Amino acid sequence: MAAAGAAVTVTVTYSNEKHSIQVASPQEDSEPTLQDMALLIEQVTGVPVPFQKLIYKGKSLKELEQPLSALGVKNGCKVMLIGKRNSPEEEAELKKLKDLEKSVEQIANKLEEVNKEFTSIQKGFLAKDLQAEALKQLDKRIKGTAEQFMKILEQIDAINLPENFSDCKLKKKGLVKRVQAFLAQCDTIEGNIGQEMDKLQSKNLALVE
Repeated sequence: MAAAGAAVTVTVTYSNEKHSIQVASPQEDSEPTLQDMALLIEQVTGVPVPFQKLIYKGKSLKELEQPLSALGVKNGCKVMLIGKRNSPEEEAELKKLKDLEKSVEQIANKLEEVNKEFTSIQKGFLAKDLQAEALKQLDKRIKGTAEQFMKILEQIDAINLPENFSDCKLKKKGLVKRVQAFLAQCDTIEGNIGQEMDKLQSKNLALVE
């Protein structure tokens, strides 16, 4: 039996291709499962997990949650893959979604920056007389970031997928959820910046009086 957490090296044959893969479990102290292997095979061959038929020693491997050792798959084993890749049309749609996903990551980095800068102002790391202007700039930036997320959401929405593009549909759904979560974060940060600006204003008014 493989030691917990140990990676298993397997050779996967798919039509006339051969791929050597190292399957490790995402959890440190557990063994890699058939699911871990199937996800890796999807990455190297482009055959989505639901379309994979994995054959080992003439038997079809089906229980995705089973550890590889329980299925007899160990270091140096050969597994045969039968299954079809996504159609070129679906691949094209997937690429669009992946490109949008990259854009989402970039905008999320901007959101992170605004949040960090705002937190440091809240903690008093910025001179008092510079805070009002800095908050105004952050308010502008967070509004711009939210706008970019909205545009991405519109682009995702505009992608119309046929019923049978199950891979794309899943990706699209997941992406929409992520963007919506980031938009909610934008709202929260924008609200917090607004409160901080109000606080500063009332403090300044009190000083004037």
